[in-house]
Amino acid sequence: MAFEAYVLIEVEAGKVNGVVSGLNRIPAVVSADRVTGPYDIICLVELPSMDDLGPLVQDQIHKVGGIVRTLSCAVARPA
Repeated sequence: MAFEAYVLIEVEAGKVNGVVSGLNRIPAVVSADRVTGPYDIICLVELPSMDDLGPLVQDQIHKVGGIVRTLSCAVARPA
């Protein structure tokens, strides 16, 4: 079974649409949705293992222009 996580993303003002477009070009991104509240986007990612989350966020997600801050939340499924 694949590992899933939600990545909560804060974006610079006026750049949400461009960030959503950039996120949707990343293969591990299942969905990227605009939301209200302290974060601007919630992104669902699916990876082979938890070990792949850090590199995905650092090497791919953070390279999308306009991102200010992220918070990653691993999905906890019962065994």
